[in-house]
Amino acid sequence: MAQQKKIPDIVIKRLPIYYRFLTNLHQMGISRVSSSDLGKKMGITSSQVRQDFFNFGSFGLQGYGYDVEQLRQEIGNILGLNKQRTMIIIGAGHLGQALARHSAFEKEGYSVVGVFDVNPHLVGTKIRDIDIQHVNKISQFCRENKVDIAVITVPRTYAKDVADLVISLGIRGIWNFTSVKLNVPEDVAVENIHLSDSLMTLGYYVKCLHEREEEQEEQEE
Repeated sequence: MAQQKKIPDIVIKRLPIYYRFLTNLHQMGISRVSSSDLGKKMGITSSQVRQDFFNFGSFGLQGYGYDVEQLRQEIGNILGLNKQRTMIIIGAGHLGQALARHSAFEKEGYSVVGVFDVNPHLVGTKIRDIDIQHVNKISQFCRENKVDIAVITVPRTYAKDVADLVISLGIRGIWNFTSVKLNVPEDVAVENIHLSDSLMTLGYYVKCLHEREEEQEEQEE
């Protein structure tokens, strides 16, 4: 079997953005787009756009550009959006509940099928018609239902134990919202989401803007 080509992570992370832009263009009734137009929207060069797509094949025609809906479907297929994916959420606190209520996931083919927690005040209640079950029911649930992705929103001290559990149950995708970076086997995919890191990054840019404004004010005095 030929070894699968390794695509740079930065390219993979741009694919959902391409998909979102193309979806917007399609909804606006625009049928064709150039690599130059896509590059301007992405903040990258047109050659980088073409190079990104070249990793997966040839989608455009020279002098014509890209068919918006065709390219949108191609990227959707690359991202696996042509297949339904099921998710369970472990940790039904504020973040877990917010994710469970986020209906936009379903539009992209991701459906929440189970929510789990240990809080007796939450177990037995519902989120969007989904019963919150005790975490000791996860093993049984996974034996009886196909689960593709586990969303982990538990306190950081429990992150590794929960990850080990879902991996042992055959779940091969983990969306980790704890502050612990999970190291998983090669046959498991994990996306570590650190909300505080993102906020601090934003804080850096806000600081730079304030410093720039202060410099301009000093120059005008």
